Amino acid sequence: MSDVEQYLLKSDDDKIGAEQIARRTAHKLESKEISLIEVVQSLGEYINDEVPSIRSKAVTYLSSVIRALADTALSRQQVQVLCQFFCDRIEDGGAIGGLRKLQSLSRFNTEMAVMTFRALVEHFQDLMIRPHSQRLQILELLNDLMLNHRAALKGLGDESIIGITDLVSGEKDPRSLMIIFSILHVVMVEWDIPRQAETLFDSVFCYFPITFRPPPDDPFRITAQDLKTRLRNCIAASSYFAPFAFPQLIEKLDSPSPNVKKDVLQTLAACATSYSVSVMSNYSITLWDPLKYEILNVQEEDLAEAALVALEAIATRLGEGLTSTSQTTHLARYLRPITKECNEQLHEPQHKQAKPAGQILSALAKSSSIALYLIIKAVVPPLLTIYQDTDSIANQRALLEVLVQLCSAAVALDQTSGATPLSPKTEDSLVPFKERLFALFSQVLMSTPSEEVSFRVVALKGLLRLCQIRNYLQNSEIGLFVQYLDEIVLTEDLNGRDDVRTEAIQALVDISRLKPNLIMEITFPAFMAKLPDKTPKDEANYIITLEGLARLSVERSLSDTLIRRLLNKLESVLQTDGPASYAQALLSTIDYVLSRRELPSDPNLSSHHEKIVVPLVSRAALACVGTGPQMLTEALTLEILGRLIGRIIGALDEHKRRSIALETYTLFTEEKTTFIPVLYQQDLPEKHRLTLILSTWISASVGSVAATLYTVSDGEADLGKLINELTRLAIGEQAPIIRHHLLRQIALLINRASPADADSAAFCIMQDPFRAAQLDPEPGLDATPVIFWIAKALLLRLARVQDVLDHVLGLLSDERHGAASARGFRTLLAADEILSKKHGAVIRLLSKQRVFSVCVPRIAAEFKAAKPTAKPNHLVALSGILKDVPTEVMMMEIGTLLPLLLQSLDLADQEVKAATIENLLVMSQESPATVEGHMATLINRLLQSAADPKKNLVQVRYNALRCLQIFPGRIKESVLLPFRSGTVRGIIPALDDPKRHVRKAAVECRAVWLNMDEPDVED
Repeated sequence: MSDVEQYLLKSDDDKIGAEQIARRTAHKLESKEISLIEVVQSLGEYINDEVPSIRSKAVTYLSSVIRALADTALSRQQVQVLCQFFCDRIEDGGAIGGLRKLQSLSRFNTEMAVMTFRALVEHFQDLMIRPHSQRLQILELLNDLMLNHRAALKGLGDESIIGITDLVSGEKDPRSLMIIFSILHVVMVEWDIPRQAETLFDSVFCYFPITFRPPPDDPFRITAQDLKTRLRNCIAASSYFAPFAFPQLIEKLDSPSPNVKKDVLQTLAACATSYSVSVMSNYSITLWDPLKYEILNVQEEDLAEAALVALEAIATRLGEGLTSTSQTTHLARYLRPITKECNEQLHEPQHKQAKPAGQILSALAKSSSIALYLIIKAVVPPLLTIYQDTDSIANQRALLEVLVQLCSAAVALDQTSGATPLSPKTEDSLVPFKERLFALFSQVLMSTPSEEVSFRVVALKGLLRLCQIRNYLQNSEIGLFVQYLDEIVLTEDLNGRDDVRTEAIQALVDISRLKPNLIMEITFPAFMAKLPDKTPKDEANYIITLEGLARLSVERSLSDTLIRRLLNKLESVLQTDGPASYAQALLSTIDYVLSRRELPSDPNLSSHHEKIVVPLVSRAALACVGTGPQMLTEALTLEILGRLIGRIIGALDEHKRRSIALETYTLFTEEKTTFIPVLYQQDLPEKHRLTLILSTWISASVGSVAATLYTVSDGEADLGKLINELTRLAIGEQAPIIRHHLLRQIALLINRASPADADSAAFCIMQDPFRAAQLDPEPGLDATPVIFWIAKALLLRLARVQDVLDHVLGLLSDERHGAASARGFRTLLAADEILSKKHGAVIRLLSKQRVFSVCVPRIAAEFKAAKPTAKPNHLVALSGILKDVPTEVMMMEIGTLLPLLLQSLDLADQEVKAATIENLLVMSQESPATVEGHMATLINRLLQSAADPKKNLVQVRYNALRCLQIFPGRIKESVLLPFRSGTVRGIIPALDDPKRHVRKAAVECRAVWLNMDEPDVED
């Protein structure tokens, strides 16, 4: 049986086998076992069979053989013969694949390309009624010819244009349309099209507007926007389309569909960008009227915005390359009726069309420096006259807003031009009005009553824009504005309205980027003078000032100066007695300023270490033993200081951090001082023990490159001894903040240690913390927190996961420590600022998933067999794990979790209850079908949780109402309707809740349930 016969037998049922036969034939051709003539002759009777499908398969066989050949296997004559053969048989099907292969060969010449194209055109009516897959192949062949043999097709002139438009007509499939629009765009841009402009335009505009919506499982990822963009590029491809495009696009603006109108406006903008200046000048006034209507009679903001973009695109095109401000240019003729109409609208500033008129002027002014000049010349003088003639603050504010918009346009032009000089210069447009504008904005800002907040904010923005225009104001004028801003921030009583102060601080920040020297010379002295030298009674006296200084420290020179001055101020404060709140605020400000800098590359980093870390830490340590400022002995002060020094130490190089690690517990104190490190000491005062807060931050910030060790009298303590000592201190510590930091240190040391050193020893401590600490269990001592923090350290790096979890899960049934152990599960996966990757902690990517996958089935199984007194422990532990597990992980065990969560709603622990409802809310959103079977129980318990403020915390009540609110729309109505009336009644008590946001949630929830069975208005 010949190859062709075998191919015909397999072509329907075994496509892969058929292709292998074709490749085998191709191999024979390449090895000269058979000739091309013999292959063609073997088609024999099949190529002339009366049955079309057999003829098609025979041609397909030959195409498959040709496709399998190497690119150099065929001679030019063979390529010529095959091209002729396939063109003659193109109506039989199967020839397209062969032609695609041939056209890719270097021996395929211009004549063959023309022959192929004409064959396609000649049979296009037959080809276009074929199935989509075959039509797509034809379009791909045409696209190949455009890519590889464009000159041959272009040489055919109008013949190729007409042929291509015939071939691509009537297509609807998105994949085909993407190819069609690409092909036509090339023709429109590169061909000589004046005689066929209307034909080409009609071939694409028939698809406008695109209304395609891709199916959800579309494998080709073609979006409606992809099609819209390519179609828009075609419509905007040639100025010859203007007589056809603009009338039809304007007509389609009458469409009631916002999507269609937006598409039209975006297409108009694309045409304005692409069409020639002369063409756009001819149609600019024609387009102004419909675009004006969309802006002045705004119905949807995005449509008005799109119309503004189109207007700006026209102005940009007309102003390209323009250097003259003559009134005879295309741009001037375009702007003249627009400025005239906008001026008319602005004569009535409170009219609803006045604001859009200002937006039009601003958009056009941004198009070019010439447009800005012409608009300011036409608009600003009458605006100032109208402002003088009106006494209404509302009218004055509306007019000022227009002036600010024009100034903003000037700033935008400066920013987009960069270092390129504009002609005319941006500042030249506004020079004639400089004094009047500065005086006007200044008067409104500083002389208007403070209650006119919005009016003053507009004036402030106006002055800021004047400062931002390049080379417009002198330094003295900008300095005067800076003084205004300082006065607003520091001295004005705004009666609870902070809008002006907020804008003033932001304006100072913006000016600091332009003129940092003015901020240093004017603002810093004024702000620093406002800061007291000791803690005042009213925090407001310094909080606002420090906030302003912190935000101003954008430039490095400013932040360096600020840090120096704040340190000096801190020194003065520490010399006085009083509350520590002021010192805490100063330290927080320094920390904030440093957080905004790239400290590792900061040239002053070593200075920060020497002037901040060493002196402040040592002074705090000495203060805690009674020989220093007592402000440094409060836990919050030490926490803020710890975070500050941690930021600096963490940025230092490895060598420096190694030396700092040795000071973890000595805290940079000299040997002869009164400070004694806390380790290995007994019965130290609480203030003394508070220095462990600083030790924690130092230990964390030195990172994993430096071992945290402590030298004792009999030699250097190893890591195991250090952890045992910290365990002893943690078990015996009564102050929560100190115990928390000891636990953090233990976890960090174990987590960062190499597994060989830490895993076994750490697990031994978990099993018997008292033994490791050399303590006797006593009624007042609780080692549970130590167990769970060590477990956390091991689990985060997935060390001995099964052993660790077996141990902590076993504690849940312990009668004495079960409740404390249950609460400990909140620690296991919770994020911690110290035990983090930033500080060298090892945190494996799948640690949360692993803990979840082990714990949840165990808790669910043991809950059933647990004693009644131990059951709440299992539910609390489950809540502690779920609060930090990703939703997608939790949903994997939803069937196991749901019954347990429902029982958790009966617990007295309000924190667990709130977290449980959060989890139920997520489950209801992600898997409503699973929740449907528990509606009776769930709704009843949620209603109980939403009521009774004396019994349920505010977060529980609020979460319960949110959860109830999402049921309608997620759960089937047939399931919910039996509970509708009871739920509506049950929500009524929450309508009188003492908390406003809970009452609001109750109103919204009740409305959703009341409207549940009402039909949708649109339906």
